[in-house]
Amino acid sequence: MASYTLKVNGKRRVVDVDADTPVLYVLRDNLALRGPRFGCGLAQCGSCTVLLNGNPIRSCSVPVSAVKDGAITTLEGLGTVAKPSKLQQAFIDEQAAQCGYCVNGMIMTAAALLAKNPTPSEPEIRGALAGNLCRCGTHHRIVAAIKRAATA
Repeated sequence: MASYTLKVNGKRRVVDVDADTPVLYVLRDNLALRGPRFGCGLAQCGSCTVLLNGNPIRSCSVPVSAVKDGAITTLEGLGTVAKPSKLQQAFIDEQAAQCGYCVNGMIMTAAALLAKNPTPSEPEIRGALAGNLCRCGTHHRIVAAIKRAATA
């Protein structure tokens, strides 16, 4: 067990965990952040996506020891219930979540895309989301939400 100081959603947080503990477990179990979700545990579905220095990573497969010097942003770091980010609001407005399980990964991946390309084309949006799985079939609404956020 070791002590790690992480920068999460702009705040320094100290956790005592094993070096190989996945970032997802630290965020959910130690820091009570519920945005990132456990989906597959194999970095294949995207439910656990967070941003590390602005880039999407699959937090279920990245050990905490690998992120100690980086800035982590979770869904909670984008906005609040009272004041959602424009991307989160677009997902609400487009009713882009059916079961809601994939939404964390979709929003976090889209946030990284929009930070690099504020006006992506539909093919660019679909390409960015290609590694995120949605079993409910709301891809059309998800793409519409990202387009809405890009024009807001």
